[in-house]
Amino acid sequence: MSVPFLIWLFIFKYVPLWGWTIAFQDYKPAKSFMDQAWVGLKHFQFLFQDEHFFRVLRNTLAMSFINLVLGFTTAIALAILLNELRRVVFKRVVQTISYLPHFISWVVAASIISNVLSADGGILNELLMWLGFINEPILWLGKGEYFWGILGASEVWKNVGWNTIIYLAAMTMIDPAQYEAAEIDGAGRFQRIWHITLPGLRPVIVILLIMNIGQLLESGFEPQYLLGNGMNVKYSENLDIFVLKYGISMGNFSLSIAAGMFKTIISFILLFSANSLAKRLGQERLF
Repeated sequence: MSVPFLIWLFIFKYVPLWGWTIAFQDYKPAKSFMDQAWVGLKHFQFLFQDEHFFRVLRNTLAMSFINLVLGFTTAIALAILLNELRRVVFKRVVQTISYLPHFISWVVAASIISNVLSADGGILNELLMWLGFINEPILWLGKGEYFWGILGASEVWKNVGWNTIIYLAAMTMIDPAQYEAAEIDGAGRFQRIWHITLPGLRPVIVILLIMNIGQLLESGFEPQYLLGNGMNVKYSENLDIFVLKYGISMGNFSLSIAAGMFKTIISFILLFSANSLAKRLGQERLF
């Protein structure tokens, strides 16, 4: 039964790796493979000498780290809160409301976020002025230093409900007898969460953390592209947008492949390093 999947994996994931050779050429689409000019590490040298590349690398790592921290903490916290609810109807309503944003496309979500943050009647500015925190509207998407926080909050709003599913599933595997024994021994609700729920979730948390560390250079594309503008570009532009703007759009396919190779190699290093660290600490690991 796994053969069709393995064939698909080989054709669409491994055969295209032949295209990595483009990174070592001044690739011209009109020429055949044998007629391409081989330039060695020219495009990699350009990347590592370009200040713009290091800026987008900084943005990528910063946004990924923010998403990683907020994504884990909010998903775990919401899963624990949902698990502690005893009213089934209310629990299902909260789950449904928190899941819904995940199924909204980023095009629609970015429009909603832009309207909420708008300086002209945006609900956030209106609320802050009504509470007296600010005296005049703030152009939130016009200030680059706010972009990382806005993106982190947007990712939480859109994906926190969906991310709780795996934690809720893991909680069902915890033996209820442990909770009953702890309650008999006088443990309060927070003590049961700290000493039973969180240790029961630890293997899942570690595995997901390893996988997410391996994707630190994958900070996304759609939210940055849709929420970014000329005023916040120094903070919103990441590696994927860099590849699109200065590689594919300008016809410099070799540069885009070089940047993609850099992402893949660093991701492999991060993944294996995180897995090795988990092994040394005696935690769950991927392999």
